[in-house]
Amino acid sequence: RFQACVYFASVFQAMSCGIHYLASVFMAVTPNFVCGIPGNVSSVLFYNSSESRLEDIWALWAATEKYVVVQLENGEIWELNQCSRAKREVTLELAYEYRGNKSTFACSDGFLYDDTKWKSTVVTQWDLVCDREWLAKLIQPTFMLGVLIGAVIFGDIADRLGRRRVIWFASAGQYVFGVAVAFTFDYYSFVIVRFLLAMVSSGYLVVAFVYVTEFVGIKARTWASMHVHAFFAVGIMVVALVGFLVRTWWVYQIFLSIATLPFVLCCWMLPETPLWLMSEEKYEDAQKVINIMARWNKVSTPCKVSELCSVQQDDLVSGRTGDNDTSSTKKHNILDLFCNWHIARRTITVWLIWFTGSLGYYVFSLSSVNLGGNEYLNLFLIGAVELPCYIIACVGMDKLGRRNTLIPFLILSALICVLIMFIPQDFNILIVLANMAGKFSIGVAFGLIYLYTAELYPTIVRSLAVGSGSMMCRVGSVVAPFCVYLRSVWIFMPLLLVGIMALLSGILTIMLPETLGKPLTNTLEEATEMGRKKKSGVEKTPPAHGGAAVEKIEMSGQETVSAEK
Repeated sequence: RFQACVYFASVFQAMSCGIHYLASVFMAVTPNFVCGIPGNVSSVLFYNSSESRLEDIWALWAATEKYVVVQLENGEIWELNQCSRAKREVTLELAYEYRGNKSTFACSDGFLYDDTKWKSTVVTQWDLVCDREWLAKLIQPTFMLGVLIGAVIFGDIADRLGRRRVIWFASAGQYVFGVAVAFTFDYYSFVIVRFLLAMVSSGYLVVAFVYVTEFVGIKARTWASMHVHAFFAVGIMVVALVGFLVRTWWVYQIFLSIATLPFVLCCWMLPETPLWLMSEEKYEDAQKVINIMARWNKVSTPCKVSELCSVQQDDLVSGRTGDNDTSSTKKHNILDLFCNWHIARRTITVWLIWFTGSLGYYVFSLSSVNLGGNEYLNLFLIGAVELPCYIIACVGMDKLGRRNTLIPFLILSALICVLIMFIPQDFNILIVLANMAGKFSIGVAFGLIYLYTAELYPTIVRSLAVGSGSMMCRVGSVVAPFCVYLRSVWIFMPLLLVGIMALLSGILTIMLPETLGKPLTNTLEEATEMGRKKKSGVEKTPPAHGGAAVEKIEMSGQETVSAEK
């Protein structure tokens, strides 16, 4: 019961990470717009439709290359484009087609926006269109850059100061910075505050993953760690719901930020993990937490920290005398992941999978609002499809194996990307279903790569391998928004890039060794030999629980603690 309460309390706040990661899909929307006009309008003409108000024309607006003809009260006739306006020299007749002389001007009077769907966005707030459009396109990449930096900084701080303090700070930071975003006074302050929000959101997600891993039991650890991502997906669904209900960007941001306020008010009740307390030699505090756990779980004889320490010390001494290996004291760096051809090939493949998983995940998520139909329902479904995909990933990892689950889903996601290109654009429902299938496939691969990476590398470089892979994941999340913007070049360009990367990753994964049921390696030589073994030489070992691998990581020091970092 104690672990269950701690787990659900911790992962509840992971929803806020999903909320803030995808909030910009509705907050930074660019609605239809045209140049502002230097006077009062008396008549509006769009093709054969004539109206007295410009607002009535938006329902007919279908393409950016079209223009609107307006006649002012003083008799002047103007052609309004998106980024320029032209004044007709001859104003005898109000007609859409005009071949006479006209003078072109810049949009010095601002812009007129279609507010039928969104009353206000950051684009309309600060006119982030035309020559300032690039500023709007930097909103999501700068946020993801903050995610990358926050993962590194807070992962290290959590190892130094403890998990609980970082959870406190990151939770409070998400609420404070989230609300502060709504009250920023210009674009630059908006981006800066969002950058800080990204750092604390990423920091929380990283530390929460480690926090629940250190509390949850061995048998449930794989499922528990995987379903941290499921709560992230629930956050995406919340974004769709709030976006549907609230159409003003700063009110929308406030509602998203207060969604997880209950956790901020009670997160101070969470205890520090006994593993971290013992690593810092705070044995009395660790014993207090263990005693509390025992009372909640109705265990009459809780374990003693002194006994755990003595066993750990005995294992350490016997390991040093038995192996007489100096590699455990050697300082390892990123070059050790390329120590020989087998390990180097493995590292390149693993990094590519991390990058592809993150790239595909965010391309499918960010692109969901551009699929046609109801963009709010599209995003909701793209988030909802993640919930079963993590269940499939857990079952597949324990029944079929890590590699045998990863390969088909990577290749399947590539095939789905190709399939979507052949679906007619009028078939909105089929396009949405295909994108859901693509998100499902890439989600399975993205979810299991965490544990698979830890099992592919020996103890001495395991944290380094998972940490470097996670860094490639953050790089993929930074690149993903730019990939989505390539829709302006060709509508299927993002899918083509994701499909190529997924197919290449799936083919290269065939060369990786299977790790299901195998003991974790301790040296680079053992890891290299694991890749060389033939299937016929592998001993028949019954499928082990996915958490068994994490148990070994934990027993080899604080590998689990720093793996996600």
